[in-house]
Amino acid sequence: MSLSLKCQYAVRALFELARREGAGLVRLREIADAQHIPHRYLENILNELRRGGFVASKRGKDGGFVLNRAATDISVGDVVRFVEDSVHPVECVADNLCPLTGKCVFLSLWDEAKRAVEKVYDEKTLADLVREEAETAACLHLPMVLAIADP
Repeated sequence: MSLSLKCQYAVRALFELARREGAGLVRLREIADAQHIPHRYLENILNELRRGGFVASKRGKDGGFVLNRAATDISVGDVVRFVEDSVHPVECVADNLCPLTGKCVFLSLWDEAKRAVEKVYDEKTLADLVREEAETAACLHLPMVLAIADP
């Protein structure tokens, strides 16, 4: 299963807002530039996320976007389900239009894969991603600090 580019952009945009949580409104251009998302496309995505209750926005010169809920309360699974409608490894699981319905040996496999992916997405919040980024950055800088401090 692969996520659509739109869904990836939605998660990245919300991640960027989570990185700046508490700092006030963030301009669309700042989000787009930081996450390498085309500005026009991001505008549509953020408006959809606003309608979904993920972000709040203010128009105008001092406008921008901010998370509508705490980053700890938004899981990647929430975003994926909102943008993609569901999480599924193959189309037949999503639309139940398989000619083998009721006698498909693979159905339990596809269902198990779906549950595993949902578990990963549901257990990861935007706050977790921000924390993981900070930990990675700290690890990357750690050898330099030790080299400078070591005589």
